[in-house]
Amino acid sequence: MESFVLNNTHPMPSLGLGVYLVSDVTECERSVEAALRTGYRLIDTAAVYGNERAVGRGITASGVDRNEIFVTTKVWPSDYGYQRTKKSIARSLERLGTGYIDLLLLHQPYADYRGSWSALEDAVTGGQVRSIGVSNFRIQDLEKLLTVAKITPAVNQVERHPYFQQKDLAAFLARSEIVPEAWYPLGHGSKELLGETVFTELAKKYGKSAVQIILRWHIQSGFVAIPKSTNPRHIEQNFDIFDLTLTDAEMEAIAAIDRNRPSFRVPRWLLGAVSRVPAVRDLR
Repeated sequence: MESFVLNNTHPMPSLGLGVYLVSDVTECERSVEAALRTGYRLIDTAAVYGNERAVGRGITASGVDRNEIFVTTKVWPSDYGYQRTKKSIARSLERLGTGYIDLLLLHQPYADYRGSWSALEDAVTGGQVRSIGVSNFRIQDLEKLLTVAKITPAVNQVERHPYFQQKDLAAFLARSEIVPEAWYPLGHGSKELLGETVFTELAKKYGKSAVQIILRWHIQSGFVAIPKSTNPRHIEQNFDIFDLTLTDAEMEAIAAIDRNRPSFRVPRWLLGAVSRVPAVRDLR
């Protein structure tokens, strides 16, 4: 497993398992357990996913020492504001049962995220959280946050895949010493994306799949990647990317297919004004 060093010197694994939309509790537990036993050390969840308890149980079932695992979760906008965020952190800690959170992110740049950021900073001081960051923040959102932040975000987690490479944002994050992290790293398994000539040819050359080539591209371009899967075989295949290195020319060929267009379709429950952002679920 390769790692990136965050701006607070903590290492963060370069590849993890994402559990967005894994709402079946048993399936989530088994996926987390399978990933950790395969060799993954990064698990990414969020309060709004409703599966923090299942993630915690999967971690316990894996038998992997807690100190080897990097746990990420997120605060949802319905819990923004200093006091509400403090309570949200306590609830996430209780549900996860991991003792501390390795990385805590603000899930969206809405509402009183500045007040929430102060709560995250206090959680670092208090030892409940080791690193803090943001998710889905644009350059202008980060610029506003950086004017008031005492602790610079360690990570910005955003949609990113070969059709939406976020090149300007990536450059800004590099200058700001903020590690970029890719959700939707495979463009939701787009057949068009996976069928691109550059990936089919590289897959043949290296004896890998198009998915594996794309995940390797993410890491070599400086992004942490968190592909989602509940299939044990796919979980293992996604992890089998650390025995190849793409050449500079191959990285440039992948860069050339950028459309600078997101693929994620915002679900209805995410749409609307901040006042109508749903509360966090608590699946058991």
